[in-house]
Amino acid sequence: MSTTGSPPPTVADVVAVLERRYPPAWAEQWDRVGLVLGEPTTVVRRVACVVDVVPETVAEALAIGANMIVAHHPLLLRGVSSVAPTTYKGRIVHQLIRADVALHVAHTNADVANPGVSDALAARLGLTGLRPLHPPAPGSPAHGEGRGIGRIGELSHPMTLAELTRHAADVLPPTAWGVRAAGDSSRVIRTVAVSGGSGDGFLADATAAGVDAFLTADLRHHPAGEHLAEGGPALLDAAHWATERPWLDDLAAHLRATLGVETYVSDLDTDPWSVHAASPLPPTGPGSPATPQENHTPAPGATATTRGRTASAQDDPHPAVDDKEPRP
Repeated sequence: MSTTGSPPPTVADVVAVLERRYPPAWAEQWDRVGLVLGEPTTVVRRVACVVDVVPETVAEALAIGANMIVAHHPLLLRGVSSVAPTTYKGRIVHQLIRADVALHVAHTNADVANPGVSDALAARLGLTGLRPLHPPAPGSPAHGEGRGIGRIGELSHPMTLAELTRHAADVLPPTAWGVRAAGDSSRVIRTVAVSGGSGDGFLADATAAGVDAFLTADLRHHPAGEHLAEGGPALLDAAHWATERPWLDDLAAHLRATLGVETYVSDLDTDPWSVHAASPLPPTGPGSPATPQENHTPAPGATATTRGRTASAQDDPHPAVDDKEPRP
């Protein structure tokens, strides 16, 4: 720990603190976590905390003089045969090496941690009495002590699904995507399950837990429809980035408290969906061709965002998948 008069921490010191809080053994076998770039002996005075390692967040980190980036999503999740600067990821690697900026990743090991990604998400919603949605298997490295993917908790007071959707849109970081919900808008919600990031692999867990609603990201048409048809909890689908951004505040606070380093939390919206327009309400009344949807009101931030992506499909023909259960 850095104290007044003591030497500033090194990359190795930061890694040690992170791996105590988010041990690499807790990560899924397919995941790639830990130190990606950086000399262990390099001094670290400022750390940038980001969800995604993309050119825009790298530019932010360099602009504020960060010596290290701690990211949630792996830059190199899939195997690569080249990090040439002519490739999308290679350009990022070369830029960080030239600037002597280290990169560390805490992904599914931070998802399963207690506190972890979903604890921060649950806190935004005001949930209490938290317990894991999908506990690790007995005997696995992460088993026990309240760890696991997702959290289940209680709202401070009951809300309808429509009210909870509005509440979630108000307390989560704003994105063009906002928050959409599936189910009866008047359904009363008391218990909520949450899972930061892609969560439709845990629909069955939410049903088995008997919660009233499940908030996550990246919900797909058919699994969501079948889930509701079988009587599962109401669903709230937020932007992937927005469900994981709250964790960065906890991460930064921990690094400041344990190492005394300066921290910078990126609020740059890296959600790829940048424009949202609500469909017009269909006509109602006798003879109308259709019944209106429960709620067509766009969430806060439902406008074009300013962030522009410059990567092309040719840059990375096999983009990384950020799922808790990767699909083939």
